[in-house]
Amino acid sequence: MILIGKCACGSVNYKIKDKPLFTQACHCNNCKISTGSSFVIHTMIFEDDFELNGNVESTLLPTGSGKGYRAYFCNNCGVYLYCKYNIAKSRIAIRTATLDKPLTPQAHIFVKDKDPWIEIINKDICHEAMYDRETTWPKESLRRLSEKENN
Repeated sequence: MILIGKCACGSVNYKIKDKPLFTQACHCNNCKISTGSSFVIHTMIFEDDFELNGNVESTLLPTGSGKGYRAYFCNNCGVYLYCKYNIAKSRIAIRTATLDKPLTPQAHIFVKDKDPWIEIINKDICHEAMYDRETTWPKESLRRLSEKENN
């Protein structure tokens, strides 16, 4: 499975060379501030499955854990394409809407902070805060992550 995406002006494009690990919508206050929106949808992938073409810049932003993350954006149009969370070694989070074919979230996190006018139909994938990865991610993704971490 190969996925492709780009920024708004087309100066930066990317390719994901293997199946993503997980896609989630985050409604936390930090994500709302950094996006200027009600939530963000991130698709988690392995960093070595990511092929970037074009020039990006980055900035350090806060997270609820206090560990922070580095957000990467096109230095021409400013579109935020992906980020690296300081607690997620060997993984990056793609801004799912920058994909040519965006993916559906498998979970909604920090719904305790979601805007009251947002209605999530599938309550089974909602989590008040962060989820337990071991019980939420697909078994195949957990296996791949375990293999990567043990190499």
